[in-house]
Amino acid sequence: MIDVFPFAGFPVAVFGLGRSGIATALALQESGAEVWAWDDNEDARAAAEAEGVSMNDLHACDWREMTTLVVSPGVPLDHPEVHPVVANARAANCEVIGDIELLVRTQRWCNYIGITGTNGKSTTTALLGHIMQVAGREVEVGGNLGIPVLTLDPLGAEGTYVLEISSYQLELAPSVTFDVAVLLNISADHLDRHGGMDGYIAAKRIIFQRQTKPRAAVIGIDDDICRGICNELKAADEQVIIPVSGRERIPGGVYAIDGVLYDDTNGTEIPVCNLHQNPSLLGAHNGQNAAAAYAAAKTAGVAPHAIMACLQSYPGLVHRQEAVTIVDGVAYVNDSKATNDEAAARMLACFDNVYWIVGGQPKEGGLAACLPHLDRVRHAYLIGDAAMAFSQILDGKVPFTLSGKLDAAVAAAHEQARTDGLPQAVVALSPACASFDQFSSFEARGDVFKDLVEALPGEHLDPFEEPGIFPGTTDAEGMTETEI
Repeated sequence: MIDVFPFAGFPVAVFGLGRSGIATALALQESGAEVWAWDDNEDARAAAEAEGVSMNDLHACDWREMTTLVVSPGVPLDHPEVHPVVANARAANCEVIGDIELLVRTQRWCNYIGITGTNGKSTTTALLGHIMQVAGREVEVGGNLGIPVLTLDPLGAEGTYVLEISSYQLELAPSVTFDVAVLLNISADHLDRHGGMDGYIAAKRIIFQRQTKPRAAVIGIDDDICRGICNELKAADEQVIIPVSGRERIPGGVYAIDGVLYDDTNGTEIPVCNLHQNPSLLGAHNGQNAAAAYAAAKTAGVAPHAIMACLQSYPGLVHRQEAVTIVDGVAYVNDSKATNDEAAARMLACFDNVYWIVGGQPKEGGLAACLPHLDRVRHAYLIGDAAMAFSQILDGKVPFTLSGKLDAAVAAAHEQARTDGLPQAVVALSPACASFDQFSSFEARGDVFKDLVEALPGEHLDPFEEPGIFPGTTDAEGMTETEI
């Protein structure tokens, strides 16, 4: 746990007692701060108290005694309206920050790599952390990935924090300056929280604040918004710019073409590795993720040949296009982290014969991004609150079943896929929805899916030990170390 020593002896308010809020309160208490913690949810307060967190109703406290309010990322700062606790703190000239700001203030001598984007940031963060850890670097990985940053270990001057950082967290970290800042993509998301698209883009751009050379900005250019940001930063010429793509060649960048990763950062296109050899890195979106992780790791000093080996050994991010098993020739993919249509569309684009389990608590956008990929869907199994609405969207486009619950969907998809006998068939949970109608989290939803799949009858094969069997993968051919 991080020693938050600058706050020893001072009163600090902590509002929002989820996983990161509890970790923040405990870190501050152990560092000698006087913690005033609160959550509007009674169950959250009870859980925090059980962990030893001190409570103080922040709606009724005297804010003149306080200098700092640490809020959880989900607490509204301005939109759709400011939370009363935040408003009271601001009225008393109390700073409002997040846990990443506490990390940065206390671990000032370390290196920081930040990864943000609407989609792909968890995969890229996990992949980059894997590369640097396997390469022998002193690294801690956390943030929006699900690991509160104040629970990470303190690092020495050679250490690096690799942080997934959301737009919410960026707004709460005014002091952070990333040695390498990665922006993958931007599409409409959380617009109510940011007051519209302009506010959302502005929040994402905070990741580049105060960067000067030799600090680097790694920017995906596969969407128009990020391509524009890349061009603007190039023109300003304040930091090193490394463009990355999962679908096109970029002079001076890193990119994947037809599953092969190339490095052109030195002006000569050099093939790095064949991403098709790893079932965890399928699809153009993962080509961009891998390009970004490669560019960030190389900038941080990891040798290209070491990055290549680490890309091939990456086991994948749990719940994100996670290769679970192969049962009687049918592959099973846990993509529970695909909680919006853009993320689900990326999964559909990777496979040809998909038996798609979709639904949950619906989000704005519905299935819009998935519609161009419905030719890949052989049957859809609709679950959760969104089932009826999704049935109307899919009616006449693909066959579907109103399964309702996940267990019924898995059983039906298993039977249909085996009966159809199509080559390289995939049963995929990729809900395009939040999980809270039937599950406590997308992690819980994914774990249930994996348990159901593991219990299916038939011959089970490990997708990592059977190269070429998992859809989209190839045997190790065409790329050798002599080409690196």
